[in-house]
Amino acid sequence: MASTPHIDPHDVPIAETVLLPGDPLRAKFIAETYLDEPVQFNSVRNMLGFTGTYQGTQVSVMGSGMGIPSMSLYAWELIHVFGAKKLVRVGSCGSLQKEIDLYDVVVAQAACTDSNVFAQYHLPGTFAPIGSFRLIEDVVRRARETDVPGHVGNVVSSDTFYNKDESVNQRWASMGVLAVDMETAGLYAVAADAGVEALGLFTVSDNIVTGAVTTPLERQTAFTQMMELALPLAAL
Repeated sequence: MASTPHIDPHDVPIAETVLLPGDPLRAKFIAETYLDEPVQFNSVRNMLGFTGTYQGTQVSVMGSGMGIPSMSLYAWELIHVFGAKKLVRVGSCGSLQKEIDLYDVVVAQAACTDSNVFAQYHLPGTFAPIGSFRLIEDVVRRARETDVPGHVGNVVSSDTFYNKDESVNQRWASMGVLAVDMETAGLYAVAADAGVEALGLFTVSDNIVTGAVTTPLERQTAFTQMMELALPLAAL
């Protein structure tokens, strides 16, 4: 079986649907909690990856690290070397809108960014990275059916966690951006370039407007509603 400098599956298959939490320990938790017969396929750089089945459908889950460069690297290899067709970021986000509460689910219809990642494509304008409508539609339908509090719209994937300009978040919020993360725009661009499906799905870990926060342990283990929306996408 093929390998890369960052993924060495040791003959363990990698599914066409891959869930991508940032934290490799969250990938381990997801595999052990939700997948039947999970087998670890990666440990390079401690970026843990696992393949198992969910309701009879093969699915993989792997950490993606923090930031667009790390996400883009793993997404590119999963797609171009290992044949992934659906990549779903399952992560945390910071709400930029007062009314979006802790543990609400945010679906990234599109992803703004302050990154220069799109320069590599030499496009004659500004690329607008969007998620797969098919995946968005399915998640939103099931969220409504199960009364999961969800919000669909624009997010911003920032390269800067500690921004010296303290007005940045408010300015994104004034344009209706729902939340901030650090990876989704890169995932959407890599997927668009390869012609595969991608979706950014988040649980709100903190509200930047109100100051409400979750703990690191809660971010690792308590985002069950998001996972129950993400996992059935493997069967589409």
